[in-house]
Amino acid sequence: MIEENAADRLDGAPHPRERDILIGHHAAERQLLDAYRGPRMPHAWLIGGPEGIGKATLAYRFARFVLANPRPAAVPSDKADLFLPPDHPVFRRIVSGAHPDLLALRRIAEAGKDKVPQDIPVKLVRDIVRFFGSTAGDGGWRICLVDSADELNRHGANALLKLLEEPPERSLFLIVSHMPGRLLPTIRSRCRMLTLPALADDDIVAGLGTFEDIRLPDEEARRIAARAEGSLRRALESALGGQEEFAAEIEGAIDAAPAIDPLKTHAIGDRLQRRDDDDFEVFVRTVRDHLHRRVARGAGEGARRLAPYAEVWDKVEVAAAQVRTFNLERKPFVFQVFGWLAEAGRRRT
Repeated sequence: MIEENAADRLDGAPHPRERDILIGHHAAERQLLDAYRGPRMPHAWLIGGPEGIGKATLAYRFARFVLANPRPAAVPSDKADLFLPPDHPVFRRIVSGAHPDLLALRRIAEAGKDKVPQDIPVKLVRDIVRFFGSTAGDGGWRICLVDSADELNRHGANALLKLLEEPPERSLFLIVSHMPGRLLPTIRSRCRMLTLPALADDDIVAGLGTFEDIRLPDEEARRIAARAEGSLRRALESALGGQEEFAAEIEGAIDAAPAIDPLKTHAIGDRLQRRDDDDFEVFVRTVRDHLHRRVARGAGEGARRLAPYAEVWDKVEVAAAQVRTFNLERKPFVFQVFGWLAEAGRRRT
């Protein structure tokens, strides 16, 4: 196992490429398997759904299976899943990041640097051309896994689109996205869409039990699962970081909008001023979840009524990226966000 400073790695938990267990999503797994054994397997899959539900885990699981079984016709008809044992050579090489036929595009710090870039650099996307230009081992597949496409900048998205338009022979693109609707329509149109639902609470409880470093009483595991909004990653963050109470504090303050409690807002801002990156991400994610719930509950009210919350979503994303990039003060960011939420609430009433 290799250690790295990357946006898709959660401290204290294995990376998705290291997981041999898939929680939920067995229907989607079977869909991938049936398509691979079928007469015309799509060259590109767009795996969409909420953040932290196992999309990347499924993508790596499929990549391992394809690389270990390069001839679809040879896959036994009674094979019902994409499982590959951790001691398989393909599994071990992918865990070490050394498999020559898998290219993973991710936000990862450059060698010798601590800072993780805000976007997947376009130069990495352009490396795909060279990657597909070489010959795959054993005449098999070459796989490009993008985690996630939401983190491609405009140039990177256009570079990926060009490759999807003219895919090389025996190439496979596995593209993870938390918000597929925001991707270029031309990218979406060139992929088979596979949408994964949020996990059930029982699945999250079962998933927490698969991590060696997490041993929770059943009652606490269920409480964490109920607050995780179907995201195993979020449940892991709560279990590993003890941030469940902080998230509840943020939610309570947000739910009161358009009213703002200055004492609660100051308390949240003071905690974020400690420069704990995990606390900052909990705050941003909790705000996003609140906005998502508002939009979901008001789905029948029309775009005009929901527009204020969509605008806040965009503002939060831009402002949070600036805080991360330029190491800006975090307490003013908190007050700014609550101001936006209050204004959105007033505009909607």
